[in-house]
Amino acid sequence: MKNTAIAMTLLLASAGTQAQDIVRHKIPGSDFPIAQAVTLPPNATIHFISGQVPPVVDKAAHPDSLAAYGDTRTQTMGVLKKIDEILKSMNLAMGDVVKMQVFLVGDPAKGGRADIKGFMEAYTQFFGAGAQPGPQPNLPARAVMQVAGLNSPGWLVEIEVVAARK
Repeated sequence: MKNTAIAMTLLLASAGTQAQDIVRHKIPGSDFPIAQAVTLPPNATIHFISGQVPPVVDKAAHPDSLAAYGDTRTQTMGVLKKIDEILKSMNLAMGDVVKMQVFLVGDPAKGGRADIKGFMEAYTQFFGAGAQPGPQPNLPARAVMQVAGLNSPGWLVEIEVVAARK
């Protein structure tokens, strides 16, 4: 009888967790398009997407040059489009992204500082009120860091994401 009671308690507890949703905690008093934190229920499936780098936008330019890949905004758009395609191939969407790590190289045209403005112009096309084709309210937790360099001298952006779905 005692084992049956324990089994029923575990069954009820697991049924309750299956009803839980992914929770995105907003930054209090802010409309900045990231989540302060994201909480995953125990039944969520987690997908780790490797870091993606920008596609070539000018095939006539030297393959190791900034001209081959474009500025930070252009590179970010290209990287996020690649991530979107990868997610779609897995039957996921950008709204399933729960964590994003962004690596930006300092832009020589910006005095060696990361072009956060250019990054955000592209980012908000995928997340937040300005997303296309319409608002994308499922915001990820995110970190953006400036790094000394990436594998190619022409790359200014690399992004990796974690997606989850219950």
